[in-house]
Amino acid sequence: MSHLLHRQIHHDYPVASGGNGVHLIDAAGRRYIDASGGAAVSCLGHQHPRVLAAMHAQLDKLAYAHTSFFTSEAAEALGAELLARAPANMSHVYLVSGGSEAVEAALKMARQYFVERGEPQRRHFISRRQSYHGNTLGALAVGGNAWRRQQFAPILADSHYIDPCYAYRYRDEAETAEAYGLRAADQLEAKILELGAANVIAFVAETVVGATLGAVPPAPGYLARIRDICDRHGILLILDEVMCGMGRTGTLHACEQEGVMPDLLTVAKGLGGGYAPIGATFVAKHIYDAFAQGSGLFQHGHTYVGHPLACAAALAVQRVIRDERLLENVVQRGAQLEQALRARFADHPHVGDIRGRGLFWGLELVAERSTKTPFDASLRLHASVKSNAMQRGLLAYPMGGTIDGRSGDHILLAPPFICDAGTIDAIVDRLGEAIDAAIVRAPARLRA
Repeated sequence: MSHLLHRQIHHDYPVASGGNGVHLIDAAGRRYIDASGGAAVSCLGHQHPRVLAAMHAQLDKLAYAHTSFFTSEAAEALGAELLARAPANMSHVYLVSGGSEAVEAALKMARQYFVERGEPQRRHFISRRQSYHGNTLGALAVGGNAWRRQQFAPILADSHYIDPCYAYRYRDEAETAEAYGLRAADQLEAKILELGAANVIAFVAETVVGATLGAVPPAPGYLARIRDICDRHGILLILDEVMCGMGRTGTLHACEQEGVMPDLLTVAKGLGGGYAPIGATFVAKHIYDAFAQGSGLFQHGHTYVGHPLACAAALAVQRVIRDERLLENVVQRGAQLEQALRARFADHPHVGDIRGRGLFWGLELVAERSTKTPFDASLRLHASVKSNAMQRGLLAYPMGGTIDGRSGDHILLAPPFICDAGTIDAIVDRLGEAIDAAIVRAPARLRA
């Protein structure tokens, strides 16, 4: 009997007992290709020797020191490493323990920025439906996932939403991708005008939408128009790259591919690669200057911010990515993954859309391709695909509620940056078998 409160109380979880490169190994000795990196976390795979050595060395020197008394060599070195490769407008970084904390910090920074500037009336955040920004109350409040929010809605702060930039479901047939992107972005301006620009703090968005929609990149021109709208109305742009950032899409920061610099940028999963809990919020110079020239503090903090062991692990992860030129492998293997997915699923009767960038790809499953009709939600097809994939030695990241928090299924792939060509082929082969097995077992009455 387990004494842990697991995510699913009645599920019997295998015990992870080891890891090696792209594989996780359970207590029975079964090996799984970790094609999702957990939740797009394990960018270097498992048990990378350079990262383990750095963590051992840090433990031999210092495990912990509270940041109200000290900084640490590991934290300062990580900050310097991150800022050296950050968007040009960023001047500082705030180190936390994960993605939700990074988003919470960004929300507080954005609010405090306007307080420091003498605009305390600003109170509204705008985000997008079918977004996900974390599970703490502030992050959940700006998130747009209906299922995650539902039971906690009475205790969440009010937030405001526009449609996601989700071309598969929202673009008109006669509309170009560029025209759709501009139309989708213009919803932000309409919402700002509705609320009054002087009352809005920030727009919050994932650069490439992760868990909730399944690797949906922005339409061409979308984020550039969003940046322009924010600038014209004097509100901040917060980009959430907790899942899609730190190299996952082929550049260190996903926003680089859009030519857009946010005011605040959150990262986490690929920052430490799963070796220790860590996240970060990048802070643009004008926000830092408002704090420095005003109260002289950021009114926020957690016990484990800037934890030396976590910082040493993250620093080692980032140096491995840089020294081993792994972003080049992300681009090369990402192109192979896209080609393999399209070869296997482009004509599949139940795969409606294939989308993504780099080593970050999603498949949307449908009961009927011509109408984009989803499978009946009661079937929980995504869960069946996950189970069938594990039976075949593959770990993928499935989700339900893709369309509106209730209907729709997708599968997310986020394999390690170290994967080779053979691993990519094995991922697609096993995933194809898992999807087909799950659909074959679905009752016919639930397929349309």
